[in-house]
Formats: sequence, structure tokens, C-alpha cells
Amino acid sequence: MKKFLLACSILACITLAGCSAGYVATRPADVTYVRPVSPGSSYVWISGNWVWGGGNYHWQEGNWHEGKQGRTYKSGNWENDHNGYKWRKGRWE
Repeated sequence: MKKFLLACSILACITLAGCSAGYVATRPADVTYVRPVSPGSSYVWISGNWVWGGGNYHWQEGNWHEGKQGRTYKSGNWENDHNGYKWRKGRWE
């Protein structure tokens, strides 16, 4: 019986964490700020990202990065499904 209760408890924790980890019911408001001047022509602006932590999203401002030859940067975006909204982080493609 103890093993069964332990298994149920673990399953409940995994299920509840999976449903809420990284999902919010409503997406945070868009953030606007002034982009600093580029440090050089080879730099690419990396848009800010929403970072999950402490049970909520927190804004991390964008910055300039040296470009990666043959690759482009795709900004992050909000995805919505039956669990709510989840941030898909920006990435190089």
C-alpha cells in the first residue's frame, strides 16, 4: 500500500508540474525599450526573451551579438495551446 501511495504521489507531482511549468493563463504585456546603438556592422540584435523562474516569466532585455555566418536569428514568440501560453525562446537557425 505504501508503494502505491508513493507512486500516486510521484505521478501527481509530475502531472501537476507538467501542466504548469512554463505555462501562464495570459501572456505578459509586450515590453518596449530603446535599443542601444550597434557596436559594429557585424553585430546582430538579439531580441529580449521571457525567462521562466519562480513560477512566473521575467523579462530579459535584448543585446547585440556578433553574427554567425550563414545563420539568422529568429526572435522568440508566445505559443498558445490547451495548457495556456508558453514562451518559445529565440534561436539561431
